[in-house]
Amino acid sequence: MTRWAVAAAVALALAAPAAGCGGDDEPADPPRTIATTEQTAPATTARTTPRPAPIRPARCPAGAANCASATGRVVYVEAVDPDGDGDAHFVLAGGDVTGPGLSVIDVRRDLRPDPLPRAGDTVTAAGPVYRGSYGQRQIEAREVRVRRR
Repeated sequence: MTRWAVAAAVALALAAPAAGCGGDDEPADPPRTIATTEQTAPATTARTTPRPAPIRPARCPAGAANCASATGRVVYVEAVDPDGDGDAHFVLAGGDVTGPGLSVIDVRRDLRPDPLPRAGDTVTAAGPVYRGSYGQRQIEAREVRVRRR
């Protein structure tokens, strides 16, 4: 279709409603209503579910050397450790142990929460900081708490 034909079709479509306007002697069509079966949720202004209690942060013992604590949201869980010693690892978006805003927590078998936290849960841990198997700084947890989302 040429540009002229497209322009003519658009002009005709715009002019057609104006050509159909009548005088005052024609009765107006009553307004139409549309019924729907869609249900909408009522608007709420107050929070309907209570917020979970804040998690009590894990703390290093007074005077402990080489100790750190971190609290944050779980972004990754390593439930099965490749070396087979039964510990678990959590990567948290929080703290600054491994990197800015990032902390890795190594939790030995006897401290593993059951069930393990999932992504989005909040974890707090404290313990000495050592190098992990990939050279990263991580907390070897002596204290761990979990708040499920």
